[in-house]
Amino acid sequence: MAYQSLNPATGKLLKKFDELTDKQLEEKLAAAEKCFKTWKLKTYAERAVVVAKAAVLMHERVDELAHTMTLEMGKRIGEAKGEVEFSSNILAYYAKNAERFLANVELHPTLGDGHMESSPIGVIFGVEPWNFPYYQLARVAGPHLMAGNVLLVKHAGCVPQCAIAFEKLWIDAGAPIGLYTNLLISHDQSDDLIDDPRVKGVALTGSVAAGRSIAARAGQNLKPSSMELGGSDAFIVLEDADLEHTIKWAVWGRMYNTGQTCCAAKRFIVVEKLADKFLEKFQAALGALKAGDPLDEKTTLGPLSTESALVDLLKQIDVAVAHGAKVLMGGKRVDRPGSFMQPTILTDVKPENPAFRDEFFGPVAMFFRVKDEDAAIALANDSDFGLGGSVFTKDLARGKRVASRIDTGMMFINNISWSDAELPFGGIKNSGYGRELGDMGIQEFVNKKLVRYVSAEAPM
Repeated sequence: MAYQSLNPATGKLLKKFDELTDKQLEEKLAAAEKCFKTWKLKTYAERAVVVAKAAVLMHERVDELAHTMTLEMGKRIGEAKGEVEFSSNILAYYAKNAERFLANVELHPTLGDGHMESSPIGVIFGVEPWNFPYYQLARVAGPHLMAGNVLLVKHAGCVPQCAIAFEKLWIDAGAPIGLYTNLLISHDQSDDLIDDPRVKGVALTGSVAAGRSIAARAGQNLKPSSMELGGSDAFIVLEDADLEHTIKWAVWGRMYNTGQTCCAAKRFIVVEKLADKFLEKFQAALGALKAGDPLDEKTTLGPLSTESALVDLLKQIDVAVAHGAKVLMGGKRVDRPGSFMQPTILTDVKPENPAFRDEFFGPVAMFFRVKDEDAAIALANDSDFGLGGSVFTKDLARGKRVASRIDTGMMFINNISWSDAELPFGGIKNSGYGRELGDMGIQEFVNKKLVRYVSAEAPM
């Protein structure tokens, strides 16, 4: 695959990078295995010196790192700065809490005593996407490095400068050679890494197709894996919702990162009583967004990450319309240089329409009106995905009841605020398995060992 920086706001090529040779890859893998032999013996406090320093450097370099992100994948500069700061917070969070999360757990057997202890398993291979070029890396690096593992990471082909900048953070933070290694490698080399016995686990954030392929390969090698895949999250609006508050979250939920977020609001399910008012205000709010230079703080609509992402999205809309969906607004590219897409609302999407099961990874909202709360829950659960979702109501107890009935890994009441290092992130069904962040995220690639002492005689 090609590693190149191509500014999606202008279409101009910034820089190209060569893939590693097989010999170079072997050298990096050998260095990672060597590093693990000493890193695993470090105390949590010793590991925390490096990880906490990387967090500080991220914070200090926020402008530089955000600028690189905006140039490479088009994220609006304010959002880019926010991502860098959140990534810094994640690293600091694990530097502070890892030892507590992985402390021995005392057991109370009938005879004697025992405990469970956690230990690292070795070299972990991460495959990460472009939509959050630093956050995706931080949420594997923070927990797994603090747990005592080491990381080899294949980042997306369109954000190589972000990948290189993140690796440099670790070098500058004093990380030993092999602790965190960025790999500019091909898909075939990636497969070879998963097969290599020195690699002990695989973490992927990506598409369902990538998840099936990589999870299958990890399974063939009997290696643990975590899969954070796509989503088609429901945004449920009940008749007692605060409409002004709800509209603000609807726009943010669909348009943050130009809609290129796995846990974005994608299916807007509104109870009939409020449907017309919601749709009118939602359409007006989306229509007010203006395309512009993502480096300009005043820009409200950034480009998609690549031209191919835009072309694929337009094809999805064509398929949806061919099967009966109606385009209420948008549906086309913005008439200007760069890979800009009009905010789009699709209605009349029936279950037999391919769009009903699809994930639209961009500024495309599907709108559904339903009779009541039960119908909203049924429609929300009629999905192949199960990442997140949200419900809007003035009745908190009702919101919690609805949240408990939705088949997802995450639910939000009157918000879609997932950006907290304390909150475990992940889904079910085609959205994958395993969790990142929180105390669960650090447990994915550690050995849970039982140690038991008893002075009893051996049974006859």
